[in-house]
Amino acid sequence: MAGYRIDKVHALITGASSGLGVEFARQLARRSVAMTLVARREAELLQTRDLILGINPAVRVTICVADIATDAGRAAVVSNVGLAESKVTVLINNAGLGDYGRFDKADPGKISQQIDVNVTALTLLTREIIPVMARPGGIVNVSSLAGTLFMPELAVYAATKAYVTSFSEALSIELSPSGISVTAVCPGPTPTNFSKTARRENGEDTNRSGQGVLKQPPERVVRDALASLEAGRAVIYPGAPVALASWIFRVVPRFLLRLIMGRRMKST
Repeated sequence: MAGYRIDKVHALITGASSGLGVEFARQLARRSVAMTLVARREAELLQTRDLILGINPAVRVTICVADIATDAGRAAVVSNVGLAESKVTVLINNAGLGDYGRFDKADPGKISQQIDVNVTALTLLTREIIPVMARPGGIVNVSSLAGTLFMPELAVYAATKAYVTSFSEALSIELSPSGISVTAVCPGPTPTNFSKTARRENGEDTNRSGQGVLKQPPERVVRDALASLEAGRAVIYPGAPVALASWIFRVVPRFLLRLIMGRRMKST
Protein backbone atom coordinates (compact mmCIF):
# COMPACT_ATOMS: atom_id res chain seq x y z
CA MET A 1 0.00 0.00 0.00
CA ALA A 2 1.17 3.53 -0.73
CA GLY A 3 2.02 5.65 2.28
CA TYR A 4 1.28 9.26 3.06
CA ARG A 5 4.01 11.84 3.50
CA ILE A 6 3.36 13.86 6.65
CA ASP A 7 4.27 17.44 5.83
CA LYS A 8 2.32 20.67 6.34
CA VAL A 9 -0.77 18.75 7.41
CA HIS A 10 -4.05 19.59 9.10
CA ALA A 11 -4.26 16.95 11.84
CA LEU A 12 -7.48 16.05 13.63
CA ILE A 13 -6.72 14.26 16.91
CA THR A 14 -9.31 12.71 19.22
CA GLY A 15 -8.52 12.06 22.86
CA ALA A 16 -6.07 14.95 22.64
CA SER A 17 -6.26 15.88 26.32
CA SER A 18 -3.83 13.24 27.64
CA GLY A 19 -1.61 10.25 26.93
CA LEU A 20 -0.94 9.28 23.34
CA GLY A 21 -3.20 12.06 22.08
CA VAL A 22 -0.88 14.69 23.55
CA GLU A 23 2.15 12.86 22.18
CA PHE A 24 0.65 12.75 18.68
CA ALA A 25 0.07 16.50 18.93
CA ARG A 26 3.61 17.09 20.11
CA GLN A 27 5.24 15.08 17.34
CA LEU A 28 3.01 16.54 14.65
CA ALA A 29 3.46 20.14 15.80
CA ARG A 30 6.42 20.93 13.51
CA ARG A 31 4.83 19.06 10.59
CA SER A 32 1.45 20.79 10.72
CA VAL A 33 -0.06 24.02 9.50
CA ALA A 34 -3.30 23.38 11.39
CA MET A 35 -4.47 21.09 14.16
CA THR A 36 -7.92 20.32 15.56
CA LEU A 37 -7.86 18.86 19.06
CA VAL A 38 -10.88 16.95 20.33
CA ALA A 39 -11.68 15.75 23.85
CA ARG A 40 -14.22 16.19 26.63
CA ARG A 41 -12.00 18.19 29.00
CA GLU A 42 -11.43 21.79 27.95
CA ALA A 43 -8.74 22.65 30.50
CA GLU A 44 -6.53 19.78 29.35
CA LEU A 45 -7.14 20.62 25.69
CA LEU A 46 -5.94 24.15 26.35
CA GLN A 47 -2.77 22.72 27.87
CA THR A 48 -2.20 20.63 24.75
CA ARG A 49 -2.79 23.70 22.59
CA ASP A 50 -0.20 25.66 24.59
CA LEU A 51 2.27 22.79 24.19
CA ILE A 52 1.85 22.82 20.41
CA LEU A 53 2.18 26.59 20.13
CA GLY A 54 5.29 26.45 22.29
CA ILE A 55 6.84 24.14 19.70
CA ASN A 56 5.48 25.83 16.57
CA PRO A 57 3.71 29.18 17.04
CA ALA A 58 2.66 29.19 13.38
CA VAL A 59 0.22 26.26 13.76
CA ARG A 60 -3.48 27.20 13.66
CA VAL A 61 -4.82 25.29 16.65
CA THR A 62 -8.53 24.75 17.19
CA ILE A 63 -9.94 23.01 20.23
CA CYS A 64 -13.26 21.19 20.08
CA VAL A 65 -14.79 20.15 23.39
CA ALA A 66 -16.99 17.20 22.48
CA ASP A 67 -17.94 13.70 23.54
CA ILE A 68 -17.49 11.75 20.33
CA ALA A 69 -19.39 8.80 21.81
CA THR A 70 -22.56 10.82 21.17
CA ASP A 71 -24.21 11.86 17.92
CA ALA A 72 -24.11 15.49 19.06
CA GLY A 73 -20.41 15.28 19.87
CA ARG A 74 -19.48 13.86 16.48
CA ALA A 75 -21.67 16.43 14.76
CA ALA A 76 -19.78 19.16 16.62
CA VAL A 77 -16.46 17.81 15.37
CA VAL A 78 -17.67 17.61 11.76
CA SER A 79 -19.09 21.12 11.97
CA ASN A 80 -15.84 22.41 13.41
CA VAL A 81 -13.85 20.80 10.62
CA GLY A 82 -16.20 22.28 8.03
CA LEU A 83 -15.44 25.78 9.27
CA ALA A 84 -11.66 25.33 9.17
CA GLU A 85 -9.51 27.20 6.64
CA SER A 86 -7.99 23.95 5.36
CA LYS A 87 -9.20 20.40 4.90
CA VAL A 88 -8.17 17.68 7.32
CA THR A 89 -5.31 15.64 5.91
CA VAL A 90 -4.52 13.36 8.87
CA LEU A 91 -7.12 11.82 11.20
CA ILE A 92 -5.79 10.36 14.45
CA ASN A 93 -8.47 8.21 16.11
CA ASN A 94 -6.87 8.02 19.54
CA ALA A 95 -9.77 8.28 22.02
CA GLY A 96 -10.38 5.05 23.92
CA LEU A 97 -10.83 3.49 27.35
CA GLY A 98 -10.81 0.14 29.16
CA ASP A 99 -12.15 -1.54 32.27
CA TYR A 100 -10.23 -3.94 34.51
CA GLY A 101 -12.09 -6.82 36.15
CA ARG A 102 -14.56 -9.62 35.54
CA PHE A 103 -17.25 -9.03 32.95
CA ASP A 104 -20.09 -10.31 35.15
CA LYS A 105 -19.22 -7.67 37.75
CA ALA A 106 -18.79 -4.82 35.29
CA ASP A 107 -20.89 -1.69 35.39
CA PRO A 108 -23.22 -1.91 32.35
CA GLY A 109 -22.63 1.78 31.76
CA LYS A 110 -18.88 1.22 31.53
CA ILE A 111 -19.41 -1.64 29.10
CA SER A 112 -21.52 0.59 26.85
CA GLN A 113 -19.03 3.41 27.17
CA GLN A 114 -16.15 1.24 25.95
CA ILE A 115 -18.12 0.11 22.91
CA ASP A 116 -19.40 3.62 22.24
CA VAL A 117 -15.94 5.20 22.33
CA ASN A 118 -13.66 2.43 21.07
CA VAL A 119 -15.92 1.15 18.29
CA THR A 120 -18.94 3.30 17.48
CA ALA A 121 -17.29 6.72 17.79
CA LEU A 122 -14.18 5.69 15.86
CA THR A 123 -16.22 4.09 13.09
CA LEU A 124 -18.84 6.79 12.62
CA LEU A 125 -16.45 9.72 12.98
CA THR A 126 -14.19 8.17 10.37
CA ARG A 127 -17.18 7.76 8.07
CA GLU A 128 -18.04 11.46 8.50
CA ILE A 129 -14.48 12.76 8.04
CA ILE A 130 -13.40 10.73 5.00
CA PRO A 131 -15.63 12.64 2.52
CA VAL A 132 -14.19 15.99 3.64
CA MET A 133 -10.54 14.89 3.85
CA ALA A 134 -7.94 16.16 1.44
CA ARG A 135 -6.26 13.70 -0.93
CA PRO A 136 -3.70 12.40 -0.37
CA GLY A 137 -4.42 11.86 3.31
CA GLY A 138 -3.85 9.50 6.20
CA ILE A 139 -5.69 7.85 9.07
CA VAL A 140 -4.12 6.40 12.21
CA ASN A 141 -6.36 4.24 14.40
CA VAL A 142 -5.02 3.51 17.87
CA SER A 143 -5.64 -0.17 18.53
CA SER A 144 -3.77 -2.43 20.97
CA LEU A 145 -1.72 -5.58 21.33
CA ALA A 146 -4.73 -6.74 23.37
CA GLY A 147 -6.66 -6.97 20.10
CA THR A 148 -4.61 -10.01 19.08
CA LEU A 149 -5.71 -12.00 22.13
CA PHE A 150 -8.80 -12.72 24.20
CA MET A 151 -8.17 -11.25 27.65
CA PRO A 152 -10.11 -12.33 30.74
CA GLU A 153 -10.71 -9.36 33.08
CA LEU A 154 -10.24 -7.05 30.11
CA ALA A 155 -12.66 -8.83 27.82
CA VAL A 156 -14.64 -5.97 26.30
CA TYR A 157 -11.61 -3.76 25.73
CA ALA A 158 -9.65 -6.52 23.97
CA ALA A 159 -12.66 -7.33 21.79
CA THR A 160 -13.11 -3.69 20.78
CA LYS A 161 -9.45 -3.42 19.81
CA ALA A 162 -9.68 -6.58 17.71
CA TYR A 163 -12.44 -4.74 15.85
CA VAL A 164 -10.27 -1.63 15.40
CA THR A 165 -7.40 -3.61 13.89
CA SER A 166 -9.65 -5.57 11.54
CA PHE A 167 -11.54 -2.43 10.53
CA SER A 168 -8.29 -0.60 9.83
CA GLU A 169 -6.88 -3.35 7.64
CA ALA A 170 -10.05 -3.41 5.56
CA LEU A 171 -10.03 0.39 5.19
CA SER A 172 -6.39 0.37 4.15
CA ILE A 173 -7.41 -1.71 1.12
CA GLU A 174 -10.64 0.16 0.37
CA LEU A 175 -9.20 3.67 0.61
CA SER A 176 -5.81 3.16 -0.99
CA PRO A 177 -7.08 3.81 -4.55
CA SER A 178 -8.52 7.15 -3.41
CA GLY A 179 -5.21 8.29 -1.93
CA ILE A 180 -5.88 7.71 1.79
CA SER A 181 -3.42 5.60 3.73
CA VAL A 182 -4.63 3.81 6.89
CA THR A 183 -2.53 2.44 9.75
CA ALA A 184 -3.53 0.70 12.97
CA VAL A 185 -0.98 1.12 15.74
CA CYS A 186 -1.16 -1.69 18.30
CA PRO A 187 0.96 -0.84 21.33
CA GLY A 188 1.47 -3.01 24.36
CA PRO A 189 1.37 -1.49 27.86
CA THR A 190 2.17 2.21 27.56
CA PRO A 191 2.75 4.65 30.47
CA THR A 192 -0.39 6.80 30.16
CA ASN A 193 -3.51 7.35 32.29
CA PHE A 194 -5.10 4.20 30.84
CA SER A 195 -4.55 1.97 33.87
CA LYS A 196 -5.72 4.66 36.25
CA THR A 197 -9.04 5.09 34.47
CA ALA A 198 -9.47 1.35 33.78
CA ARG A 199 -9.16 0.37 37.45
CA ARG A 200 -12.56 0.14 39.10
CA GLU A 201 -13.68 2.30 41.99
CA ASN A 202 -13.82 -0.75 44.28
CA GLY A 203 -10.16 -1.37 43.53
CA GLU A 204 -10.75 -4.38 41.27
CA ASP A 205 -7.83 -4.82 38.90
CA THR A 206 -6.46 -7.36 36.44
CA ASN A 207 -3.31 -9.45 36.42
CA ARG A 208 -0.68 -7.22 34.85
CA SER A 209 2.36 -9.37 35.62
CA GLY A 210 4.91 -9.50 32.82
CA GLN A 211 3.90 -6.16 31.36
CA GLY A 212 7.25 -4.61 32.13
CA VAL A 213 9.02 -6.33 29.25
CA LEU A 214 6.35 -5.11 26.81
CA LYS A 215 6.25 -1.48 27.89
CA GLN A 216 7.10 1.12 25.30
CA PRO A 217 7.19 4.88 25.94
CA PRO A 218 4.53 7.04 24.25
CA GLU A 219 7.25 8.68 22.18
CA ARG A 220 8.16 5.34 20.59
CA VAL A 221 4.53 4.35 19.97
CA VAL A 222 3.70 7.60 18.18
CA ARG A 223 6.96 7.73 16.25
CA ASP A 224 6.41 4.20 14.93
CA ALA A 225 2.76 4.94 14.11
CA LEU A 226 3.60 8.00 12.03
CA ALA A 227 6.52 6.27 10.31
CA SER A 228 4.24 3.35 9.44
CA LEU A 229 1.64 5.69 7.98
CA GLU A 230 4.31 7.20 5.76
CA ALA A 231 5.56 3.74 4.78
CA GLY A 232 2.08 2.48 3.94
CA ARG A 233 2.00 -0.26 6.60
CA ALA A 234 -1.53 -1.25 7.61
CA VAL A 235 -0.59 -2.52 11.10
CA ILE A 236 2.34 -1.78 13.39
CA TYR A 237 3.27 -3.29 16.77
CA PRO A 238 5.72 -0.76 18.26
CA GLY A 239 8.87 -2.24 19.73
CA ALA A 240 10.49 -5.65 19.18
CA PRO A 241 8.99 -7.28 22.32
CA VAL A 242 5.46 -6.23 21.32
CA ALA A 243 5.97 -7.39 17.72
CA LEU A 244 7.23 -10.75 18.97
CA ALA A 245 4.32 -11.11 21.39
CA SER A 246 1.82 -10.36 18.62
CA TRP A 247 3.38 -13.07 16.45
CA ILE A 248 3.27 -15.60 19.30
CA PHE A 249 -0.37 -14.83 20.05
CA ARG A 250 -1.24 -15.44 16.40
CA VAL A 251 0.60 -18.74 15.96
CA VAL A 252 0.07 -20.49 19.30
CA PRO A 253 -2.98 -22.82 19.18
CA ARG A 254 -6.06 -21.23 20.73
CA PHE A 255 -6.70 -24.11 23.12
CA LEU A 256 -3.22 -23.62 24.55
CA LEU A 257 -3.77 -19.88 24.89
CA ARG A 258 -7.04 -20.54 26.72
CA LEU A 259 -5.21 -22.82 29.13
CA ILE A 260 -2.51 -20.22 29.76
CA MET A 261 -4.98 -17.37 30.20
CA GLY A 262 -7.11 -19.49 32.53
CA ARG A 263 -4.17 -20.22 34.79
CA ARG A 264 -3.13 -16.59 34.67
CA MET A 265 -6.56 -15.48 35.85
CA LYS A 266 -6.59 -18.04 38.69
CA SER A 267 -3.28 -16.67 39.92
CA THR A 268 -4.69 -13.17 40.35
